[in-house]
Amino acid sequence: MAAKKESIETKDSAKTKKTAVKKKTVAKKSASKEKEETKSSSKTTKKTTSKKSEIGQPELNIALVGHVDHGKTTLTERLSGKWTDTHSEELKKGITIRLGYADVNIYYCKKCDFYTTKAKCIKCNSDAVLQRKISLVDAPGHESLMATMMSGAAIVDGAILLIAANEKCPQAQTREHLTALQIAGVKKVIIVQNKIDLVTTEKATKNYNQIREFLKGTDYEDVPIIPISARANANIDMLVRMIQEYILTPERDFTKDPLMLVARSFDVNKPGTKLEKLQGGVLGGTVKQGMFKVGDEIEILPGYMVEERNKKIWKPLKTKIMKIFTGSQPVDQISPGGSMAISTTLDPCVVKSDSLTGSLVGKPGTLPEVHYQIKLDTHLLERVVGAKEETEVKPLMKKEPLMLNTNSSVTVGVVIDPSKKNTLCMLKKPIVASPGEKITISRRIGDRFRLIGYGILK
Repeated sequence: MAAKKESIETKDSAKTKKTAVKKKTVAKKSASKEKEETKSSSKTTKKTTSKKSEIGQPELNIALVGHVDHGKTTLTERLSGKWTDTHSEELKKGITIRLGYADVNIYYCKKCDFYTTKAKCIKCNSDAVLQRKISLVDAPGHESLMATMMSGAAIVDGAILLIAANEKCPQAQTREHLTALQIAGVKKVIIVQNKIDLVTTEKATKNYNQIREFLKGTDYEDVPIIPISARANANIDMLVRMIQEYILTPERDFTKDPLMLVARSFDVNKPGTKLEKLQGGVLGGTVKQGMFKVGDEIEILPGYMVEERNKKIWKPLKTKIMKIFTGSQPVDQISPGGSMAISTTLDPCVVKSDSLTGSLVGKPGTLPEVHYQIKLDTHLLERVVGAKEETEVKPLMKKEPLMLNTNSSVTVGVVIDPSKKNTLCMLKKPIVASPGEKITISRRIGDRFRLIGYGILK
């Protein structure tokens, strides 16, 4: 009986080993097959799944711009599942006021030749292959918030310009935003003809022709135009395909000194938080070059303002990176591409209410010079854009206040010398920039600042 029992156990043991070997072989074949499918899928879609996507860091920033109420925030929500208008005033007024951020994963189903933002294909319900992760920057469309929109344009690699099919094209800020993208040097732009569900086929076609006519003579004459309805979720898959195939991830330089553009700064502590549980200030934005790691010592310029002998002076801030987040996911290091946030040891009161927006972050001693006064080689447009009635741009005048944007910073400069090739401006708030950088120039016309050109920093 004991011998029989031993024989049964031996058989069971052999069977278990056999099953384990079989499982191991199947797993190897499965992994090999999956690898081949992924490679094949990558060739088909012209884009391989990158290491960044695997660790959750977005590869690039894409701005959503356009006239107010043309559907930017709705499209952001449709692609990412996140409603970016979270500020109390935004919810009350129904418009975007601050830059909104949302991450989007792009997946591809080889079986259906279908792009989606979901992990499973909505056509066949099979697992889709992750292609890459991107960050959307939802910029405000209201005319009074052009400075914020241009700050957004400075931190992106491509843009989606929304134009509503139920309104005549171009609207005031449609024209202004397109000009701002040109000046900012954003080359890859997709035009989205939104709200096609609100018009007839004839009206949609007429609007399409208006868009093509509007783009003539610009850098974006031959860019793709995708008709969609963000509200009704129509044709979103074609837009996702175009994002994947048209706005490619640019080559990044990881060897340069790290540089981060700050687009937001805030205090994450809730009122009443105990002293021992307080967290340091948080900076949000994007890395332009190089890499940052947790534990790095960093410098922030121009820093914070203090008054000494009735003079405003900006003093540099030095701090340490405690945590890095991309989306809500903590990571050990961050490189160029996508939006991110770093938690620091800074006093929360220094960063609250976006007080450090427009600053540059880098390793101590590596950042460009702080300018309290700048000299520009100016290039003015022929006509003012953004106003309902286009008027001729007149030369700059002495003592004229101008709104100036560079990187993600906004300041006011008073013209000291209006010479075209050597325009000298005294700045209300200093900027951090290198010679050769573009600075957009806006003039006060009526009760708004309007884009009138740009200058090259000397």
